[in-house]
Amino acid sequence: MAPPAEKKQKTEETKEEVKVVEDAEMKDAEEKPAAEKPKVVEPPKELETDAAPVAGAKNKDDVTFLTPDTTLNVLPSANGSVLMSLNEGGIQHLMAGARASVGVSKGRYMFEVKVLECVNVADPVAQGNNNNRMSKNLVRVGFSTAGSSLILGATADSICFDSDGAIFHDKKRTVGGQRFGRDNVMAVLLNLDEKSENANTVSLFKDGKRVSQPQALPEGLKGKTLFPHIGFKNASVHMNFGPTPLAPLPFTCHMVQDAAKAHVKLTTYAAPADGKYDVAFPVSLPDEGTFAWMDMFLKKNPTYTELSDRMIMDWAEKSGIWKFKGYQNKSCNDKPEGNFQVKELDDGSIRKALYSIAPLQSRNYIVMEVRGNLMKDTRKELLSKFEMPGFKKTALVVVGEPTADFKKKTAEYTLKAKQEASDRAFKVKKMEEKRQKMQAKQAKEAEKQKKKLEKERAKKLADAKKKFEEEKKKKEAAAAKKEGDEEEKKEEEVEKKEEEP
Repeated sequence: MAPPAEKKQKTEETKEEVKVVEDAEMKDAEEKPAAEKPKVVEPPKELETDAAPVAGAKNKDDVTFLTPDTTLNVLPSANGSVLMSLNEGGIQHLMAGARASVGVSKGRYMFEVKVLECVNVADPVAQGNNNNRMSKNLVRVGFSTAGSSLILGATADSICFDSDGAIFHDKKRTVGGQRFGRDNVMAVLLNLDEKSENANTVSLFKDGKRVSQPQALPEGLKGKTLFPHIGFKNASVHMNFGPTPLAPLPFTCHMVQDAAKAHVKLTTYAAPADGKYDVAFPVSLPDEGTFAWMDMFLKKNPTYTELSDRMIMDWAEKSGIWKFKGYQNKSCNDKPEGNFQVKELDDGSIRKALYSIAPLQSRNYIVMEVRGNLMKDTRKELLSKFEMPGFKKTALVVVGEPTADFKKKTAEYTLKAKQEASDRAFKVKKMEEKRQKMQAKQAKEAEKQKKKLEKERAKKLADAKKKFEEEKKKKEAAAAKKEGDEEEKKEEEVEKKEEEP
């Protein structure tokens, strides 16, 4: 049966409308530009170029680590290319550090570090509210000046990249690298070539690929000879100074071992004439400038390593270990309070460990125990730790009329202590003023809030009272009306009764 003509016409019109809509949509789709693909950010152009052959004589001295330029917890392998750190007795919490014997003063050179292992150590046994949340395993690679602190990045005399992906300089961390760990080969490139676009910069490469843009050297390091430096904790590392890299870079670069002789400077330490290293025991009176004298002694005799509780405290601070009430609050240099809230650091275990390690290393020591060196039994015990034939023991009596240099140093020491105390007092005062200002502001806000609440309460009370009165009046009016209606009704009923016959 054929559909009615009217229905057929409507169906055709509907089809035509749909077609028109579809054509319009297709046209819009054709005219609409395709969605733009996200742009891929390309890395900056590599400005480092292939190194030219070394002109002139090359460095013939082996790049190695000399004992005075390593911390007490560094254990080098037989050939010196593999370094490990001690991991017991509390020493596992301290950074190990080693500075190479050959430094760079000109040109562009690199060295490599391969992380061989990351040692698992037990969590520190906490006492009270322990706030030490440092990385268990940490590696730092960079450069430092001769004679500077062996804890890399802890002073203004060094700069480094660490395994947490940061740049470390003068105790300040900034983002600028990439994380690295076990089996990674890290190359640190130092560019001191004045003709290069990257002059006076340091860069980091991971397994042959750049992971840090060239970082400008701090002003205090420019123009100085910079020595390769490694810092690590609970790790073992392999050092490669060349001439062949483990992981070649995108461009050729000479390594420190293959550097031009004119571009490097060597660190050397003369062996003792009699073959015996000195262990000095200062004998002095308490609170008579003993540690000021020792600072002068160490400056004049950089080959000596200090053994004292003050040294442990300084080492811990540079290693970034948290200490209750900080490091500035100390009442005594000879026996400063620990308060690390870590068992091995507070119970003297670390001191015992250091005195066990020290006699095994060929270096000069100065044992600064002010009280201990004055007491026979304690002095005898300390002397017994260095009975090995490679040591001789010397008493340094620091008593009598001080020299002009010592007086000057003591004055500087005293002035510095007073300035630090003044700075701390000023800081405390400012903090107290800030606290009082905050308290006054809070009290003002509380009073303002109190008045606001009282005002709101009074308003609510007045509104409630008003509402109550209005309700009362309404009820009274309603009751009066009801009573009136009832009276009127009664009257009507009475009237009806009266009208009845």
